[in-house]
Amino acid sequence: MTSLVDILDLQAAIPGIQRLRRWGHEVSAVGSGDRALDIGAGTGTEVLELADRVGPDGEAVGIDPNPAMVNIANSRAAATGSRARFVRGDTYHLPFPDGFFDAVRCERVYQHLDHPATATAEIRRVLRPGGRTLLIDSDWATAIVHPGDPGTIARLATVLHTLSPNLYAGRLLRGQLTAAGFSIASVGSEAMICDPRTARILFAPVIDRALADGVITEDEWTALLSELKTGITRGDYHFSVTMFAVLGHRMP
Repeated sequence: MTSLVDILDLQAAIPGIQRLRRWGHEVSAVGSGDRALDIGAGTGTEVLELADRVGPDGEAVGIDPNPAMVNIANSRAAATGSRARFVRGDTYHLPFPDGFFDAVRCERVYQHLDHPATATAEIRRVLRPGGRTLLIDSDWATAIVHPGDPGTIARLATVLHTLSPNLYAGRLLRGQLTAAGFSIASVGSEAMICDPRTARILFAPVIDRALADGVITEDEWTALLSELKTGITRGDYHFSVTMFAVLGHRMP
């Protein structure tokens, strides 16, 4: 069984995610002496990058609700001698004072939120006036699976609604920031294009739920799997979802 850490490490190696993260660091312009926060830090990869950018006079903090992730991230930071630190916390109740941070980033968290407006207001609270936030998220309505029967794939897509409360998170990021009192500074996007192994791992929960709920039959899954294997063998396949990133500045 693939662990959450393995999945996060696999995702971190996807070229599209790497490109979008590099773009995000460039436009966020986190620099020496800044205080920076990463919400939903996972294994801590991006907080280590932020720690390098803020230097010894700054502060880079990662927050995650999963205590196991916090422990892993702190261990990885210690192993590299990084000054990054990680704490357990709730997206809706960030354990920091008002106006504490110069920059906040939040990647692939909004797709899991039932109340994204509450989270955005909390981000605004912990940012100083003029501070910037970078939101990055997937838009699962853009998911592409090829080859395969279009009807079967369309029914599989309906399962995403049961796994993600904010399925269209990516396209809604700009509006979330605007409504919370941010000015939009930049917008970017990348396709998260997966190789067959990564796609199999990432889409496994969708297949399991679809079969359990009777959305597709075992025969339909067997036929789809056969088509996918044939396509992979001849090099005719595609698995992707589009990710969007929005940089906003907190207005006074």
